[in-house]
Amino acid sequence: MNKNTVIAGLLMTVLSPIANAGFFGHIAEHAAGYAAGAIVAHEGEKAIDGYQRQQEQNRGVEPGASNAGGVQADGRYAAVSPESQAMPNPKLTPGALNPAVTQQNLDETICRRGGYTKSIRPEEAYTEKLKREQIREYGYSDTRMYDYEEDHLISLELGGSPDSPKNLWPEPHHVMGGWGSYAKDKLENRLHALVCHGEISLAQAQHEIATDWISSYKAHIGAEPNDERSHH
Repeated sequence: MNKNTVIAGLLMTVLSPIANAGFFGHIAEHAAGYAAGAIVAHEGEKAIDGYQRQQEQNRGVEPGASNAGGVQADGRYAAVSPESQAMPNPKLTPGALNPAVTQQNLDETICRRGGYTKSIRPEEAYTEKLKREQIREYGYSDTRMYDYEEDHLISLELGGSPDSPKNLWPEPHHVMGGWGSYAKDKLENRLHALVCHGEISLAQAQHEIATDWISSYKAHIGAEPNDERSHH
């Protein structure tokens, strides 16, 4: 039994209650030009994610609740990863730099008025595909895409490479101890401010965040992480 057959079977099991509501008709309308196997895989993955969330809710997880197994994020039950996953595997994700950003041209690049990173940020289609591949490569037991941010180890605002796989990794949103992606976001902003105000060098900021961002957070922000999601 191949993968598509398994996914198709799960799809039928999970979605049969809404089949009469026109779900498969909706798929058919958007199927032109796509391989049937790709459609089944895509819809199947979404269905499996939904099925997993429903099973978690059936086990007594209420909206807004948190327990040893997870926390509520954006209305969904999200996994909490072990602390060992707070930082990437350096063999897979050592970090990579953007050669266009140097200490000499900060005012024209990452520190310029009006911002810089939007002009170089990679397309979501690229990062989502890479995220899926790297979740497998990292061997994470939790394979749900929404539990991770495909994060730049050396952030774009610190001169990190926009699209090198060596500078991107699936970073868990929630990690035991609070050292997840939302805490790292706050460090990125802090280091960016320090660099642009001339308090530390670009090279120092890049080194700190690439080698041990948790120690950098403790040095520049505090001993306890703030893992609340920032809303812009």
